Amino acid sequence: MRLKIVQAGDPVLRQVARPLSLKEIISADIQRLIRDMRETMHDAPGVGLAAPQVGLSLQLAVVEDRAEILRDLPAEQLAERERKPVPFHVVVNPVIRSQSDESVDFFEGCLSVNGFIALVPRAKTVTVEFLDERAEHHALQAVGWHARILQHEIDHLNGGLYLDRMRTRSFSCVENFNRHWTARPMAEVMAELGVRTER
Repeated sequence: MRLKIVQAGDPVLRQVARPLSLKEIISADIQRLIRDMRETMHDAPGVGLAAPQVGLSLQLAVVEDRAEILRDLPAEQLAERERKPVPFHVVVNPVIRSQSDESVDFFEGCLSVNGFIALVPRAKTVTVEFLDERAEHHALQAVGWHARILQHEIDHLNGGLYLDRMRTRSFSCVENFNRHWTARPMAEVMAELGVRTER
């Protein structure tokens, strides 16, 4: 079942979501929710979806960067973003245990900020501990775009949106992003927008 994705301004997106117990994770209700969130993410389409985005304040997200999405993107863009297919996985009660000092800026959108996009600095590498859909523990080191997706979804679980981290001068509707910025190298885009990397 496809779920309604709530938009910025809905209070659920600004709440710190509650953790799930081991018993809850393996329950029929949460297993059904995971299936519905996966279908909703694919339909949107997106590469991640957090429970608060479907109106539920739970520490649960689904992630998948499918090969068919990447097929149409230029090889240079994929290389610059360190973007490779990421198989479907479920992230419950995640904690970022470490992250690289090096951060990188790329444009991010969000299914809950529909129609807009902005440059967002993110750590290039993160180590995340979480439980999966079977309530089994994992420690995952993610690099590049996968690391970005995880940071974006974990922000949702902590009441954050990319708007809180974005380079404000880069905020754009998707139509203008596609017209002016989509095919250009990030350094060139940032220089033209007058974006400084120091905070």
